[in-house]
Amino acid sequence: MAKRQNEFHSLQDLMKDVIKENNLTKGMTQISVKDAWDNLMGSGVVAYTQSVELQNKTLIVKLKSSVLREELSYGKEKIVKMMNEELGENLISRILLT
Repeated sequence: MAKRQNEFHSLQDLMKDVIKENNLTKGMTQISVKDAWDNLMGSGVVAYTQSVELQNKTLIVKLKSSVLREELSYGKEKIVKMMNEELGENLISRILLT
């Protein structure tokens, strides 16, 4: 039986430990990226978004509208910057709109 520790830890620290020990960081990052996209882009863009996925440091966004894809392509650098600020770390270096 494991020894009981009488140290107090914050819930946030405990959750980070559980995520790290169970190799869940990749999945949690995917969820964070999807949430950041939804928050930043607004309901109009989200309605035409099929999927948002992070592979290595590339954000892959599948869109239903070619017009929207073209419009967003003009601001790729700004989107990358805003997404990294929203996520709080530099996870994204480029964006691919498909």
